[in-house]
Amino acid sequence: MWRFTCVSLALLLCVQGSHSQLNVCGLAPLNNRIVGGVNAFDGSWPWQVSLHSPIYGGHFCGGSLINSEWVLTAAHCLPRITTSSLLVFLGKTTQQGVNTYEINRTVSVITVHPSYNNLTNENDIALLHLSSAVTFSNYIRPVCLAAQNSVFPNGTSSWITGWGNIQLGVNLPAPGILQETMIPVVPNDQCNALLGSGSVTNNMICAGLLQGGRDTCQGDSGGPMVSKQCLVWVQSGITSWGYGCADPYSPGVYTRVSQYQSWINSIIVQNLPGFVLFNSSSTCSSVSMTLPNSTALPTSSISTASPTTTTTTKISTISSASTKPPTTSQTSTTTTTNLRPPSNQTSISCRKRCGEKYDIRNRCNCNNRCHKNCCWDYEKKCMDQRG
Repeated sequence: MWRFTCVSLALLLCVQGSHSQLNVCGLAPLNNRIVGGVNAFDGSWPWQVSLHSPIYGGHFCGGSLINSEWVLTAAHCLPRITTSSLLVFLGKTTQQGVNTYEINRTVSVITVHPSYNNLTNENDIALLHLSSAVTFSNYIRPVCLAAQNSVFPNGTSSWITGWGNIQLGVNLPAPGILQETMIPVVPNDQCNALLGSGSVTNNMICAGLLQGGRDTCQGDSGGPMVSKQCLVWVQSGITSWGYGCADPYSPGVYTRVSQYQSWINSIIVQNLPGFVLFNSSSTCSSVSMTLPNSTALPTSSISTASPTTTTTTKISTISSASTKPPTTSQTSTTTTTNLRPPSNQTSISCRKRCGEKYDIRNRCNCNNRCHKNCCWDYEKKCMDQRG
């Protein structure tokens, strides 16, 4: 691994752009985000992509542009998807209506991590090779990726974006505007205490609010979680799984991007993505870059939501049929909070009802970490859909 230190981020060009995306990645000239808010504006998150398929009738997952030809997403989005049934939209803000800066590409190659486990969500990461390169603009631009050994301490401010449900089972209403919210990182040990010992591995990162109310949800899967380091945005996570959407004591779980630098570079052999060594204690006068080679609780689909405990992978379709207006959140705080559950419980995710773990076909299973009879109120639904 080669490590370069620039005098300032204005000197990003000291890292040869011909070898990676470090001279362009993570810059969002139109993004002036503050804490709070729900609807995103054109160009706020220029790396955000929307994956569409006729199998789902349109949008079903998110992703992030990491160079002019490659998109990063979640493996659990893709088991039924083929290159012929997949269309990638870039520069998109709304799912309905006109998007002035929108373009789309078909996909020539789908590469799922060879060790992806759909039961544990381990290695929930995939790469899509676009059929042709895109031209960068203020509205379409790659994100920087967290390099190996990046550190995202407890409470690190993290932004999540997507077009998923605004509450569990509640579609984003028309015109389907891209949603955004900020959540803090939750340490893995606390996340395991909340979600079940061993369920969150070193290849995952958690984020959310203790009281719930903010999270990703079905339809946000594969989308990015990013944090800002000086002038650049760095992707720390890929939306992967969680219990319900925005439930209290149930952080969202994301694939930890920094664990996959070697794998990503083994697939993308030229025009490599820009990897940035993230550390919240870094100063803007000295930022470490790496050339290739070389943990609080969730807003429902980026929104506020009433708690409902359900284990989910964050994947679904968007429908314009719902007329329920999105719930907005004007402020948020990033305080460090002790997320330990009551002393008489290992986890409180299963209180009153157990989670339904939705897979890509929207089936559910009773969570095996719950007590045997904990999901009596969902028993019929689970029995009907399991199989």
